[in-house]
Amino acid sequence: MNRVKDTLRRRIYAVVARIPRGRVATYGQIAWLAGLPNQARLVGYALSDLPDHSRLPWHRVINAKGGISLRSDDGPASIVQKIRLEQEGVAFDDQERVSLRQFRWMPRSARSKH
Repeated sequence: MNRVKDTLRRRIYAVVARIPRGRVATYGQIAWLAGLPNQARLVGYALSDLPDHSRLPWHRVINAKGGISLRSDDGPASIVQKIRLEQEGVAFDDQERVSLRQFRWMPRSARSKH
């Protein structure tokens, strides 16, 4: 079972690692690109299991509404996420959302499929 879980996480992390600076992707988008359609929650679980010192750009993954997904115990991480995104030039509107039209990352391989 752990072998399957590790394989799925590696697929998710490989996609997240490709998100360029100043761009964002949604949990569902990461799942789709990792070959795991309809598994957005799995992406969230995988990212929440990252160690604090991880160099993976987890902060570039947001929800489908363009917002930062909050967990009950995740206050400081959401502030860090917003600060990191803003430092990369990603802007938030007055509802604390990112314009997916403007900032969504779309890899070339995905563009050719749409």
